[in-house]
Amino acid sequence: MVDVPELVAQAREGRPRAVARLISLVEGASPQLREVMAALAPLAGNAYVVGLTGSPGVGKSTSTSALVTAYRRAGKRVGVLAVDPSSPFSGGALLGDRVRMSDHASDPGVYIRSMATRGHLGGLAWAAPQAIRVLDAAGCEVILVETVGVGQSEVEIASQADTSVVLLAPGMGDGIQAAKAGILEIGDLYVVNKADRDGADATARELNHMLGLGESRGPGDWRPPIVKTVAARGEGIDEVLEALEKHHAWMAEHGVLTERRRARAAREVETIAVTALRERIGSLHGDQRLDALAQRIVDGELDPYAAADELVTSLTETA
Repeated sequence: MVDVPELVAQAREGRPRAVARLISLVEGASPQLREVMAALAPLAGNAYVVGLTGSPGVGKSTSTSALVTAYRRAGKRVGVLAVDPSSPFSGGALLGDRVRMSDHASDPGVYIRSMATRGHLGGLAWAAPQAIRVLDAAGCEVILVETVGVGQSEVEIASQADTSVVLLAPGMGDGIQAAKAGILEIGDLYVVNKADRDGADATARELNHMLGLGESRGPGDWRPPIVKTVAARGEGIDEVLEALEKHHAWMAEHGVLTERRRARAAREVETIAVTALRERIGSLHGDQRLDALAQRIVDGELDPYAAADELVTSLTETA
């Protein structure tokens, strides 16, 4: 058994091994997870969470690394959750992002963690919300969440971040892909990376046009800016940082930040509750209640929806 209060205290002191152990407890769905979350609850809620998403090859990891450098220059403690694809054989992450961000490995003000999706769709690991809370409680002022480049199912990042950054690159058909993926609705900031390539201006114009077509914003609403960068050389990163700070300030001023965090907490509670209910239902195979309901369906006495209602009622009454 882990001494959770001691581990949390060490994480608050910025000890990387303690932070790593806490996130491992989260990823492994440890029996002590409830104790961990209870200990972290009063300590979290201060970090600014920035999500970065985009198609494979647009430079998400390079951009994330450049942002870490910029935030460190500003004196901020930074946490990075780099969500990697899972191996279909081992279930582990490929850890490519950690390799590309090795420049920050020796910086005590930066904590980088690769997490495997483990089959979870939407570009995020299922444990990401709790891992974000660990980094928040450990004193990270900014948390960068880089998602898997999974094409049209990347939009989940919008439900986990305070600000969502969508990266595109010229010559990849990203304008059309953005419209298909629905990320024109989730982006708070759009970055056209690799802007030294041919077609960067055209990509920015196309994106601006598409944003205008789908716009239904009123006076005072946030209009997502478009910033061109060459992340590999650090060009344009200061402009990205400035846009992020403006969006953060706008959200705080208009109450959007509080509302987004409230909605995020509600989704997290819902996910935990549904998962617990699913586990209980999964353990019902061979249970007399389930067998009896199934027989009534076969006999034509009950339809599947009514049977499901009875089962849910039975489960909640015995909870």
